[in-house]
Amino acid sequence: MATREKNIWLLLLFICAGIVVGGLLGEFASGVDFLWWLGYGQNFGITQPVIIDLSIVTLTFGLQFKINIASIIGIAIALFVYRKT
Repeated sequence: MATREKNIWLLLLFICAGIVVGGLLGEFASGVDFLWWLGYGQNFGITQPVIIDLSIVTLTFGLQFKINIASIIGIAIALFVYRKT
């Protein structure tokens, strides 16, 4: 049982690393002429944050995701590496 939980955390770590590294590479590659397609993606989430003012404390909630082609490739590479380990 402990081995299965460890593998799930390792999988989540690989996927998060693939998303972050792929997203960064996509942003950097979007400025290069022949690699512009790696930076192509979509934003989705809450564009206007939800603000709750309770006089004593103000809470602001917002969540936005930006997925590009490079981050999808990063996820695929992360899954491939996970399967090999």
